[in-house]
Amino acid sequence: MKKIKKDALQVQIYENRTEMGKAAAEELAYKLKELLTARKNIRMIFASAPSQNEFFAHLAKIASTGEIDFSRITAFHLDEYIGLSADATQGFGNFLRDKLFSKIQLGEVHFINGQAADAEAECQRYASLIDAAPIDIVCMGIGENAHIAFNDPPVADFNDPKLVKIVELDEICRQQQVNDGCFATFADVPTHAITLTIPAIMRGEAIFCMVPGPTKANAVYNSLEKEISTTYPASVLRKKHGAVLYLDKDSSSKI
Repeated sequence: MKKIKKDALQVQIYENRTEMGKAAAEELAYKLKELLTARKNIRMIFASAPSQNEFFAHLAKIASTGEIDFSRITAFHLDEYIGLSADATQGFGNFLRDKLFSKIQLGEVHFINGQAADAEAECQRYASLIDAAPIDIVCMGIGENAHIAFNDPPVADFNDPKLVKIVELDEICRQQQVNDGCFATFADVPTHAITLTIPAIMRGEAIFCMVPGPTKANAVYNSLEKEISTTYPASVLRKKHGAVLYLDKDSSSKI
């Protein structure tokens, strides 16, 4: 494993995505034990993407040991498509249920409702939940266009006045969903979503950001080596003390 630092951001590079996911899960487990010793409950936010699969798999293994009381954790997720059917496998809430939440016994899970009749009211509802208490940990990734959550470059705002908002997805973001195997064609990918904003993400006391794979190499390079700007939304992580970026050999190939 290789460590480098970019401004306030700690970057850790592993040989492959399996090692990356295992290391991130183990370091998260250590942080959870530390926080649960000091606090009655903690609040976490999770991303929903294939980039998180290895991390989720190892976290589930850790949970199976019983060493951590996950019932003292309240969970949220970063974003959700608008308009997919409630049972669509591509839905981010359904992805998290399948990959992680069905394998660990969380105290509470709050899902974004992408089928809500009033999407703006749903944003306000979810924002009130996020705003009710501090966010202890955010587990996330970076998109091919350097988005974080669904804050694509055209809609990213480091000083967004909202915690949750409706966004139109840009073409690179939508194509990524096809590249990841989540949708068969570009036309199948929803055009709009509900997302936590960048200020909401940056509220996390600790941020674990897992970004494996060759398709993320450009985004990683731009986020670490270019200017900190909404052209590369993930570049904002370089301002965050307590953030760690986990990479594999492929995603780190250009830095």
